[in-house]
Amino acid sequence: MHLIRGGRVVDADGSRAADVAVADGDIVAVGPDAVDEIGGEGAVDAETDATGAVVAPGLIDAHVHVMLDGRPDVATAVADSDYTASYRAAGNLRDALEAGVTTVRDLGSRGTLALDAGEAVAAGDIPGPRVLACGRNVIMTGGHGNWFGREADGPAEVRKAAREQLKRGADVLKCMATGGVLTEGAVTGAPELTPDELAAFTDAAAPTDTPTAAHAHGERGIKNAVAAGISSVEHGTFMDREAAEMMADRGTYWVPTASALRGVADHGVEAGIPEDAVEKGEDAADRFDDAWDHALAADVPIAMGTDAGTPFNFFADIPTELAYMVDYGLSPARALAAATVNAADLLGLDDVGRVATGYRADLVLLEADPTDDVTTWQDPTAVFAAGERVA
Repeated sequence: MHLIRGGRVVDADGSRAADVAVADGDIVAVGPDAVDEIGGEGAVDAETDATGAVVAPGLIDAHVHVMLDGRPDVATAVADSDYTASYRAAGNLRDALEAGVTTVRDLGSRGTLALDAGEAVAAGDIPGPRVLACGRNVIMTGGHGNWFGREADGPAEVRKAAREQLKRGADVLKCMATGGVLTEGAVTGAPELTPDELAAFTDAAAPTDTPTAAHAHGERGIKNAVAAGISSVEHGTFMDREAAEMMADRGTYWVPTASALRGVADHGVEAGIPEDAVEKGEDAADRFDDAWDHALAADVPIAMGTDAGTPFNFFADIPTELAYMVDYGLSPARALAAATVNAADLLGLDDVGRVATGYRADLVLLEADPTDDVTTWQDPTAVFAAGERVA
């Protein structure tokens, strides 16, 4: 039995002084009487002194790309061998874990790379957070991300493409409802998959109750995705009031990925990002404030995601996303919820996101209360994954 003693637990349920007892990867007792609940001091065979520290849930990033490494021009990754991509994925997952991220959702990588990475982590072959993955994105022919997605046209072909990902073991299905910033020639907000194609996509997911995600910048694409029953809108950069209200009414999650826009807009052409992407990224960044205003006014449910791997958006820096969300209007407490319980709900996980009995012991030790100082997420003093100290 491992006891994390003397800390203050902070999660979506609030703050309280509590010891945390861990056994076989799970939390078995939390509170001032945790030692008594596990049978007394004699049951403790390992201990971490958390005096003066905060014990918080590990972070959940609902949008990453393990095949990418933050390079200025993401399209160049297509030339890398599968071996190189695998080494990169392993390094990215290690960096995320050491930063206090204990669960990630990969929303598009080559082939079965992310699915295989998830199996490798689960088997203990490589260190990393738990990985849920979509396999390949489903996109229109020539659409955003065509260099690594599964191109499909028409409802029947889109349905088949989605089912292919499920056959490979996908935990979530991802499609491109609009163009994007990082594909040359794509129009960022323009609809790509049609309403009928999006309906076929969600229809394919329904029998297995698999969550769905749609890359969508423009308001029309967002509304098309929400109407089709998509579980989460990724980016949502040009969200208008009507789109926000639709999302709130239907419980559609928004995964804003502020880190992705900041990576492009803050670095520019001088850093090697293609000019086309910079122009689109700067325009999107200018309009992002309005999307936040609409989302907050409508009370759209928000889950944290970074789009890690896109230009200058590194896995080691994932916790910075919480500070960006606070900059855009979330309270630190709501940012914590977005990165823990909300993200867990979106991913369909009921055993992570809280420091509570019966939950996985995915935990971080922090120097300060993250509901007072959101930047404290960026420098955890310890990280535990399924009860094992990993950083």
